[in-house]
Amino acid sequence: MIDAPQACRKHYRDPLKTHFGYTRRAMIHRRIGFAPIVFLLVAALALPGTTTTTKAEESYTLRIASLAPAGSSWMKVLNAWNKTLQDKTNGRLKMHFYPGGSQGDERDFVRKMRVGQLDGGVVTMTGMSMVVRAMIVLVLPGFLDTYEELDRVRAKMAPQFEAMFEKEGFKLLGWGDAGRNRLFSAKPFRSPSDLKSLRPWVWKDELVFVELYDVIGANAIRLGVPEVYPALQTRMIDMVSSSALTAVALQWYTRVKYMTGWNSAIIAGGMIMRKDKFDELPPDLREVYETTGERAYDLLNNTIRKDDEKAYQIVLKRGIQVVEAGDAKPEWDAAYKKVRDNLTGRVFPKSLLTAVTEAAAP
Repeated sequence: MIDAPQACRKHYRDPLKTHFGYTRRAMIHRRIGFAPIVFLLVAALALPGTTTTTKAEESYTLRIASLAPAGSSWMKVLNAWNKTLQDKTNGRLKMHFYPGGSQGDERDFVRKMRVGQLDGGVVTMTGMSMVVRAMIVLVLPGFLDTYEELDRVRAKMAPQFEAMFEKEGFKLLGWGDAGRNRLFSAKPFRSPSDLKSLRPWVWKDELVFVELYDVIGANAIRLGVPEVYPALQTRMIDMVSSSALTAVALQWYTRVKYMTGWNSAIIAGGMIMRKDKFDELPPDLREVYETTGERAYDLLNNTIRKDDEKAYQIVLKRGIQVVEAGDAKPEWDAAYKKVRDNLTGRVFPKSLLTAVTEAAAP
């Protein structure tokens, strides 16, 4: 899940105040206005019969990093979950969040988890794939491009995915989304071949779009998320892949004029944690964590999906033009298929792709 990066904070101008009801300043200085939102979220997360009454002998703090901006939809739900968690464990268990890329990019989250400097991270599939490379099967272009398909796969194959992370010493605690993945550009385009004259951004560690731009023949510029906004300003890049929600939250949308009307995939992710850190929690605390967490992930995904649609409308009102594939659709479909073919057997086994395809079916 993507957040306002540390390097871009000075560019953050709170475009969502009117539309989503929050700003960075409001989160800090307007506690009274934020309190009702927190109260409602906490009430939504509260579950009957899960209050822990065990006398506290030892308290635990889980250190969790995220790219999501403080005050964003993601962090509102996560903070409300944290409050519920502390209430239900009498303060024995809490999470300390590092939002806004304060711990670096997702590659830094994973590295710090491996050496014990962090316990967990709220990450996109890019971060997840640094632990289990095969997870990118969920974000292949032109494959699982609806929420319904993605939800069916994650529900049916959860045990298999969880086992893959446990084998690597991590715990997959829950799923999260960041909206529909689109292309945003400062220059007009319609077909894949048009991208050859553009300078698209690709996340340093993102496997899918690196392959897509290679297939297309575009000269992609590899950057970390914190470097994207400055690069758009200087025209070092003129195209980004993003959801509308992320583009608005990170102000990328202020530097583009065109976006695709279709999405190639859903930006999927979730929360992962070092397995040893989770296992060291007493059984009663693990139970509360998982029970409240399940409710939090559901609330988070419902919130993000609605807010992504709101952000899409914001982008439209700004005058950004929608690009439809039209007669270039076969060219896009061919490029997407080539990406899937190239990555099959190299990054994930064909058997996994087949299993996901079957699970996506109604």
